[in-house]
Amino acid sequence: MNKNLFGAAALVLATLLFSLAWAQEAPPADRTATGGAQTLEDIMRRQEQLKVDESFRSENLGNPANAAPITDQLGTRGGVSDADAWRSIRYNKIDPTVQSPGPANTVMIQDEGVAWYKLREGPVITYGGSALLGIIVLLVIFYFVRGRIMIDGGPAGTTIERFKAIERFGHWLLAGSFIALGLTGLITLMGRSFLIPVIGADAFAPLAAGSKWLHNNIAWAFMLGLVMTFVMWVAHNIPNKLDWQWIKAGGGIFTKGHPSAKKFNAGQKIIFWTVMILGVSVSLSGLSLLFPFQMPMFADTFGVINSVLGTSLPTDLAPHEEMQYANIWHSIVAFVMMVAIIAHIYIGSVGMEGAFDAMGNGQVDLEWARQHHDLWVAEVEAKQDKGGSS
Repeated sequence: MNKNLFGAAALVLATLLFSLAWAQEAPPADRTATGGAQTLEDIMRRQEQLKVDESFRSENLGNPANAAPITDQLGTRGGVSDADAWRSIRYNKIDPTVQSPGPANTVMIQDEGVAWYKLREGPVITYGGSALLGIIVLLVIFYFVRGRIMIDGGPAGTTIERFKAIERFGHWLLAGSFIALGLTGLITLMGRSFLIPVIGADAFAPLAAGSKWLHNNIAWAFMLGLVMTFVMWVAHNIPNKLDWQWIKAGGGIFTKGHPSAKKFNAGQKIIFWTVMILGVSVSLSGLSLLFPFQMPMFADTFGVINSVLGTSLPTDLAPHEEMQYANIWHSIVAFVMMVAIIAHIYIGSVGMEGAFDAMGNGQVDLEWARQHHDLWVAEVEAKQDKGGSS
């Protein structure tokens, strides 16, 4: 769980940005005029989505000392009215006994779902969808301004093996499953808002059910691809001093020069670690959603954050709350990954001449390889001269 410390901290910061109610402390309220009951100011603060001090209700749970004698009418209530009893349930101040025990069954009222729903249907969809449209528009503009990155002097006509079959399999397993997960995830998240008005609820229902089933099961292929690509390529993606020179030169994207690089340049390393780190995070949150009672993420993570930063994040979370946090985090990380992968797809296809061949058939033009990965080509040629293999 400690591995998710950074992720959970980012989630909390993002949530604070989207919810003013979390960002402002409720001022002390004078309720003498209402006898301790709700005031007009409380109602107005809720309408403005500001924090309200609920202690006047959460602590008003009845007083056994005020109980009428058992011989009197309602004496068996023990000084607790119906309103008091429901407030006890509302603020989880009772220890209920249920006929069907389970981690979630003893939670009778859990209204954090309202805040989760507003966040999910509002900022997550709005900003996530805008980010996807934004990166597509930027790439279209970039294409028309910069044009396709061509091989200087044209192709050499001879090729060199860039990736072996097992490497390409791992890449396409990861890439294909991610695209499927992205599409089914968008249908699940945004379908009610954007597809029902177009195709209707009757057509959307089987589409949503099928998307959910595919999403849950394709996730295993994604995690396998994540492990395969990490094992095969982590050794080539360790940062080194060449990366800074590559970054300073803009990778040759904005100029005609091509900075030196080994098998993976700095841009590819950024994509690699983005996919690995966010891929692990989105996988863990997905597993938490699939197995909410076996793999809660946030209570323990918030406890670590509280011990390190001295914060007071909630650590007593109902299974419903665990799933709400996991769902929001899963969506945010997925949107960030989709933005990065769209840029990766662009540069590996229409954006650069000869780049797709690396994952297409594994063979790239020798001149392309020398321009973009000259040090790697030198290593391969040196091994071949010695009778080794690439």
